[in-house]
Amino acid sequence: MTTEWTHKDLLDVKDLSREEIELVLETAKSFKEVSARDVKKVPALRGKTVVMLFFENSTRTRASFELAAKRLSADTINISAGGSSLSKGETVLDTARNLEAMNIDAIVVRHPSSGVPDVLARHLKAVVINAGDGCRAHPTQALLDLFTIKEKLGKIDGLKVGIVGDILHSRVARSNIWGFNKLGARVTVCGPSTLMPPGVEKLGIKVTNDIDELIRESDVLMLLRLQKERQENQFLPSVREYAKRFGVNQERLKQAKKDIVIMHPGPTNRGVELSAEVADGEYSVILDQVTNGVAVRMAVLYLLLGKGKSKVEEGNV
Repeated sequence: MTTEWTHKDLLDVKDLSREEIELVLETAKSFKEVSARDVKKVPALRGKTVVMLFFENSTRTRASFELAAKRLSADTINISAGGSSLSKGETVLDTARNLEAMNIDAIVVRHPSSGVPDVLARHLKAVVINAGDGCRAHPTQALLDLFTIKEKLGKIDGLKVGIVGDILHSRVARSNIWGFNKLGARVTVCGPSTLMPPGVEKLGIKVTNDIDELIRESDVLMLLRLQKERQENQFLPSVREYAKRFGVNQERLKQAKKDIVIMHPGPTNRGVELSAEVADGEYSVILDQVTNGVAVRMAVLYLLLGKGKSKVEEGNV
């Protein structure tokens, strides 16, 4: 299959066609093999420079993007808001323009405000990759989740996927919903009514507050991190009550399908979204998600900065 990648930037899974998502997943399959070698490098992006511009704390996403760039032989620069001219009052766009003036090739940006990557993409010639913006989108997380499910279950089309937790504030949930819908999965979301977006059914998904029914029906169960600030803002009576009603433990998991896949974008609150036994158990693919994040981000960087067109074959990029 030959598919042409036509986007300058990666801002949202919503912008991608089914064929483009599948192109990323197939390309990532080849790059996963690179990370298993003794010498974990290929020269695909030699001479390219990728800037990591992060305005929020991050461990997995930032390290994953940096490893992905370096394994493709690109040079990387890390910039945090606190250690840059932004702390002196410079705007995000001015910072990005100054970086672009140094002839960089791509900016990977994470920002607490929704829409910042889109603003940068409109004003920069450099490639812009959204590493998470506000509550809106986290496209590479969704892509690595899709990759992990396809790797474990062999398909996505027709699967029943349950997403549990704070849907209202979750950029991971939004991007995954788009990705699952485009690849033919059936999505049901579950969580407190105070953490459910109004009219979320319009995205073509089901809504339930019965976690046990969802566990029984799901092929894939994705738990979302409960952020402590949600309790402070009175979205929830207590974390303990949330864990009792929506947390997944071994007892609850007894009613699940034998090959259910348990996912979590991290970091996990053990004992809240899921118990330690479930997080480390036989159904969990949480660490596989982290491993696959490097391969998927290698694929994204390659498609945006490399040839732009890829003949997708088994083991060949």
